[in-house]
Amino acid sequence: MTATTTTRTEALEVLRALVGRDDADFHEGQYEAIEALVDDRRRALVVQRTGWGKSAVYFVATLLLRRRGAGPTVLVSPLLALMRDQIAAAARAGVRAVKIDSTNAHEWTDVLTQLDRDEVDVLLVSPERLNNPSFRDEQLPQLVARIGLLVVDEAHCISDWGHDFRPDYRRLRDLIARMPAGVPVLATTATANSRVVADVAEQLDAGSPAQEGTDAAASGVLTIRGPLARASLRLGVLRLPNSPSRLAWLISHLGDLPGSGIIYTLTVAAANDTARLLRERGYDVRAYTGQTDTDEREESEALLKDNRVKALVATSALGMGFDKPDLGFVVHLGAPSSPVSYYQQVGRAGRATASADVLLLPGVEDREIWHYFATASMPDRDRAERVLSALAAAGAPMSTPALEAVVDIRRTPLELLLKVLDVDGAVARVRGGWSATGAPWTYDEERYARIAAERLAEQQHMIDYEETSGCRMEFLQRSLDDDTAVPCGRCDNCAGAWFPTEIAAAATDAAAAALDRVGVPIEPRRQWPTGADRMGVPVKGRIAADEQAGEGRALARLTDLGWGGVLRELFAAGTADGPVPPNVLAACVRVLAEWGWQTRPVAVVAMPSRAKPQLVDSLARGIAGIGRLPFLGALDPVDGGPTGQPGGNSAFRVAGVWDRFSAADLDVPPGPVLLVDDRVDSGWTLTVAARELRRSGATAVLPFALALRG
Repeated sequence: MTATTTTRTEALEVLRALVGRDDADFHEGQYEAIEALVDDRRRALVVQRTGWGKSAVYFVATLLLRRRGAGPTVLVSPLLALMRDQIAAAARAGVRAVKIDSTNAHEWTDVLTQLDRDEVDVLLVSPERLNNPSFRDEQLPQLVARIGLLVVDEAHCISDWGHDFRPDYRRLRDLIARMPAGVPVLATTATANSRVVADVAEQLDAGSPAQEGTDAAASGVLTIRGPLARASLRLGVLRLPNSPSRLAWLISHLGDLPGSGIIYTLTVAAANDTARLLRERGYDVRAYTGQTDTDEREESEALLKDNRVKALVATSALGMGFDKPDLGFVVHLGAPSSPVSYYQQVGRAGRATASADVLLLPGVEDREIWHYFATASMPDRDRAERVLSALAAAGAPMSTPALEAVVDIRRTPLELLLKVLDVDGAVARVRGGWSATGAPWTYDEERYARIAAERLAEQQHMIDYEETSGCRMEFLQRSLDDDTAVPCGRCDNCAGAWFPTEIAAAATDAAAAALDRVGVPIEPRRQWPTGADRMGVPVKGRIAADEQAGEGRALARLTDLGWGGVLRELFAAGTADGPVPPNVLAACVRVLAEWGWQTRPVAVVAMPSRAKPQLVDSLARGIAGIGRLPFLGALDPVDGGPTGQPGGNSAFRVAGVWDRFSAADLDVPPGPVLLVDDRVDSGWTLTVAARELRRSGATAVLPFALALRG
């Protein structure tokens, strides 16, 4: 018996244990990948459709390598949901898998002890964990010395295509280059076009000499790429005029869709609003977003897997890695920004069923949302230089909060920027925070311009997908450079619309009523920001109770499905200032009527506004007139009023508005005062203005604004 025959026999035995079937056999390409890893110790990239069995490759290879004396497999996995599924799958095959991530810190000591005893076959880690100072400095060197196989799941994140999703993925190139010779590497993904395949292969080839007989472009990397057609998926696109009609269609027809599924939205607010509406109409659904608590996420995943809910209404937080083979449908309320993203998400459906329905309901606001997320994640030259200068001047490590107070960048974009600079070698994460490495760094303008151009092209491809008269599955395949693409014969363009288009009148009324809901809380600030005192603002700690604002109200969030659209148009670049539209004023009056305050306001004060003075003044006067309240006028801007721009961090925002308002010329009566503004971003402007009014005699200040930043 040859070595190849022995390996295949062993591998088949493990595969059958993994899937629980005595008649199971390898899909085309699966054993070839296993053989390359186990017998040839190669570096391999597997690009195969969702459900093909990529996890079977690395679990089978792991067990075979362990039998041959290899150390544990390190599996870099991007999402906690994916880790949970992978550990459960490993146990079925007798593979001992454990994880180290942010949710199980209490188990880390036990996990490390198991590793020391060689009782772990697979260690699952997030890409961020690789740069955790204690893990990187204390555990990772020993692990690299013993590693038997490195697996990079969702490997498209290594490339520029996914650099902003997980910047730490780009760090894997350095890890691969440091591994001992002869350690195999496997990268897997279901979504990669030819450009991404070439990019990932180059990353995998770090530190590896080219092998004879391999593709010169990929050097020693074996690429196994299969057709991406999904015969079980029935694709369709239904264009409806607006958000109410899309929600009304869901109310009318969600019950007609097969089994349980996922309804994707583009924003957190849309997920929450849609889930609430569907629950009110009798559907058992849950919202699932990046803001959902971990325990609630796990519970929701379990409910969907057990078909105990009709759907999860989710953002892309429920994307890569969620494993429910019998998922019956995927509906999108709004389109993802590229066919690559769309294929990734619809690939969750129909993995072990003969048919699954996939329907896209595009929205007119999609392009605006794509633009926001694309620009929010791109590194900015000026911000990067401010961070590097601050770290260099500090001369010692700085924590993220301390750095935030110096560079005027909000926490989330600052953390993303630090990761990008870390991967580029300009800063280092160390005990105590971040430090500058002193290595030369220049803003790679050409690279980021290329990424921006590619994203615009991908957005256009998504529009083209919506508008094509050809086969939709063939379109997706060709967008991913799959040259095996042929018409599917199942989609709406191939076989005619398979979905109903009529909408029940009651559903239209329900959707319109839900979207016409008004009023979201404006949570008051209770604590002055860290570092404000270092910027000349003489406050720190808790805001004095007699200087705080009360809980306020806004008409809607800018990201809301209903009034959010009206407000986005009102505040869009180029929209001229003018009086508040009558329908908006009427909606604001409804918010005030439903507020339920303990004591009615005794007066109305306006915020001074440079951008929308007519809008704010007319809104405040309109509310005062309808409510028969005295309008005291606007706070006086001092020294030109607030400085700075929206988007900075809290310490800078407070410094920019401190002592910039005066109520000296207002006859502020005792009692609650309604403070009217156009929109709320950080809330610090209203906080400082409310303090001024409280110090001038108001017993309470109730902020009111048209829009709350979503």
